[in-house]
Amino acid sequence: MNRERYRSGPLVWLAILGATCLLLFLFQKILWLVVPFLLALIAYYLLFPLQQRLILGGMSRDSSATLVSGGAFTLATGVMLLAFPWISSHLVSWQDSGARYIEGGLRFIAESLAWAERNYTFAAKAHLSEQLTRQISELGDKFAGTYLAEAALTAAAWLPSLLLAPFLAFFFLRDGWRFKMFLSRAVPNAFFERTLYLLDQVERTAQLYFQGLIKLTLLDTLCLACGLWLIGVSTPLALGLMTAVLAWVPYVGSILGCLLVVLVAATDFPGDPAMAYAAIALCVWVRLLDDFFFMQITIGRSLKLHPLLTVVMIFVGGAVAGVAGLMLVLPLLGVVMVLGQTVGGIVTDPRLRARHVFAKELRHRQVTRDLHS
Repeated sequence: MNRERYRSGPLVWLAILGATCLLLFLFQKILWLVVPFLLALIAYYLLFPLQQRLILGGMSRDSSATLVSGGAFTLATGVMLLAFPWISSHLVSWQDSGARYIEGGLRFIAESLAWAERNYTFAAKAHLSEQLTRQISELGDKFAGTYLAEAALTAAAWLPSLLLAPFLAFFFLRDGWRFKMFLSRAVPNAFFERTLYLLDQVERTAQLYFQGLIKLTLLDTLCLACGLWLIGVSTPLALGLMTAVLAWVPYVGSILGCLLVVLVAATDFPGDPAMAYAAIALCVWVRLLDDFFFMQITIGRSLKLHPLLTVVMIFVGGAVAGVAGLMLVLPLLGVVMVLGQTVGGIVTDPRLRARHVFAKELRHRQVTRDLHS
């Protein structure tokens, strides 16, 4: 088949973009299910190659799925149990460090406001630095009593739904092929080959997206770690990794990551505000690299999306579904794009439609042959 002949037109792309926005709006309402589903997909694509090796070695799909998912769950549980005493012993120090970093960041803001008040009349009339300085001394108790408690309650509320992730990953490994067969049996024979291609492309699109996400995280971590090391901020690798993972939520995550870096830089160098400004410049530089270079050669290229469409849909996803839309818009757009282009190719292919009509006529003749005798 000549693939150039059946390229998607503007109507198909309007349907793809409209369906993506509608799904984003619906997914926002069931975010408690969407988040563990995404985590289960990540686990599935990490464990699937190992399952394939076991299947090629002669093990059944059910047994290999049980062994792989059970081993991964046991390993994760063991790591958590071993890490729990260490985490418990460091909770107090982490709480103190968090309060200290917050205080350092507020002190940096107060010093910046004081500098602005000394140099600009409109800033001096506001007296913001004095108000902020009075609040710094009260931050420690508020941080422990309010922010930490709210974070603990949020984590407790999300824990039951997150426990669905390993459960879903197991059934993806065990019954994923059965679901594909179930879908393919419902398709008329004339469209069977195109349906198999569609299922393969949907799975490949999701796999390439998560691979691109991991590549983007590694690139961000490397750039941030090198930049933080050059300006002298402590623990550059760990800080770069945390900031890169936060960037999984486009724009919002990048702002939170930049805030984290600035807090550490302002606390490490309390008498040198230039270090905090250098950290801000580094985060902005990496953000620009992401938007105009890294994202196009990782996620954008994996999903075969135009750079302009990638950037625009990120803003659209945020406007339609908030933070959830920022996270989901690119993988969802990639899957809907494959579905839309394939369905559009089927609808506009006269030979496939003719085959379907001919098959219906043959079945009609077969079932009504004895009625005419």
